[in-house]
Amino acid sequence: MELEYLLQDSVILLASAVAVLLITARLRIPPVVALLLTGLLIGPSGFGWIADSEEVELFAEIGVVLLLFVIGLELSLERLRDLRRPFLLGGSVQVFVTAALATGASLALGFAMNRALFFGFVIALSSTAIVLKLYGDRRESDTPQGRTVLGILLFQDFLIVPMIVLVPVLAGEVGASPMGLLLRFGGSLAAMGAIVVVARRIAPSLFDRIARTRSRETFVLGSLGICLALAWATHALGFSIALGAFVAGLLVSETEYSHQAIADVAPFRDLFASVFFISIGMLVDLRFAVSHWPAILGLAVAVVVVKSLVAGGAVAVVGLPARIRIMVGFSLAQVGEFSFVLMEVGRAHGLLETQSYPVLLSSVVLTMLATPLLVLQGPAAARVWVRIWGAPANRDLEEKAAVTEDHVIVLGFGAGGQLLAQVLREARIPYVIVELNSETVKRGLREGEPIFYGDAARQDVLEYAGIDRARLVVFAISDPDALRQAVRAARELNPAVEIVVRTRRITEIEQLRSLGAEEVVAEEFETAIEIFTLVLERYHVPRNLVRAQIRVLRGEGYQMLRSPGRGKGVSAAVLDALEAGT
Repeated sequence: MELEYLLQDSVILLASAVAVLLITARLRIPPVVALLLTGLLIGPSGFGWIADSEEVELFAEIGVVLLLFVIGLELSLERLRDLRRPFLLGGSVQVFVTAALATGASLALGFAMNRALFFGFVIALSSTAIVLKLYGDRRESDTPQGRTVLGILLFQDFLIVPMIVLVPVLAGEVGASPMGLLLRFGGSLAAMGAIVVVARRIAPSLFDRIARTRSRETFVLGSLGICLALAWATHALGFSIALGAFVAGLLVSETEYSHQAIADVAPFRDLFASVFFISIGMLVDLRFAVSHWPAILGLAVAVVVVKSLVAGGAVAVVGLPARIRIMVGFSLAQVGEFSFVLMEVGRAHGLLETQSYPVLLSSVVLTMLATPLLVLQGPAAARVWVRIWGAPANRDLEEKAAVTEDHVIVLGFGAGGQLLAQVLREARIPYVIVELNSETVKRGLREGEPIFYGDAARQDVLEYAGIDRARLVVFAISDPDALRQAVRAARELNPAVEIVVRTRRITEIEQLRSLGAEEVVAEEFETAIEIFTLVLERYHVPRNLVRAQIRVLRGEGYQMLRSPGRGKGVSAAVLDALEAGT
């Protein structure tokens, strides 16, 4: 491809994406859908502005690599261990049950066993790139449903390798002896482990040397170099390039330079990940899709329904409540980007017929287009389900709940909840903790905490925790939808109880107050207040004036900070003290 044509296609791609994004933003259509629509419009079957998509597909692969690298950076090995239950249990149930059902349906439609199994592999995978981006944009990555989705998606990514290894076996080109498969896959896995061990020893010292240069360019190149090097190494061993990038991110996350690496790589990730979504849209043949829409739509709907139900069932096996099951089910209902890789391998080995490929491809893209809407409507569907069908009472919580009065109910036992519990214990104030993470509950029980497993958004859980006898309820949970439901339920169950809420979203302050919260602590504003306090103390402003100013800043739900004006809200006494000090 000549440079002139590459530049021309790049300009067309970027200009079209910006134009579509501007239009869809007014219609409040998610950016992922806008990028997929851009690909449909400019691709070979659309206006045909980009007829040769090879260079676009190359950029798209880089986008997936960088996306998984940043996901690995934002995780840590310790946090990954916390995901072992949804990863091993939820992921295995979701993948194997979905594959089995898709295989059975394909056999019923008359496909041979080898092709039916291959279709099962393709349908079982979901989109890591789309789902994790949507959760990140909604700031729900650290919610129970976000962590569960991440664990299941990572399990799927780890299974890409054995699936690709099995494709030649299904095509009848390679012997299917257990020893042969074991040597083929086990050797690659051992080599992958050796690479990880070596990289884990090298990465910290390498970043130390890079950091000493104090050169931003060197740091950016070093971060990208480690990411692409492990991606290349894993690809050479038969694994997915995205898996290598994810492992590279995990290794860098264990160093003290992970936050800087995220800041440097994020712009590249956003650019190339956007190109990835556009490239997916370009793959669809619109003329074929229009002429065969009943089959395409029928297959897409069947996939979404089956995958939603199976993923919800997998979450039930993990032990999470119905609300989380429904949201995770909706989130994992699509077919993923790595299915395209699998489809290309299968087509090369003759497992995908000429008639089957475009139908399957169009249906997969249609499920991807539906994903933002499904993720958006998941919480609403969960609320309707719980309201209509209810849920069985948590008998374990009912039996263990102590008969306590005038106590504090702590909802959520993360870092903030643990610190609060420690202070309450030392102050001899009675309290009860409700937590949705079963591993956290087990750990708390071993440490002697009055902690119970339960969903804070359910009224019966709040009742078992003694909401009618409590003096104070503190919400330290990270799920915005559950937070709103729980605040409303707490206020309905006990109009006299005091409600304190922690939120990460500034836009939710007024809504939470309207639902019944007396105090809403905004993390971003509290950080700003703490910095402001330290600054005033350095300028020797008297402490009583500092405390008075803090009350002004926190007054009326941080109204001064949410509607800043020059000098507005700063007391004359503080200004006088600053002038006297300077």
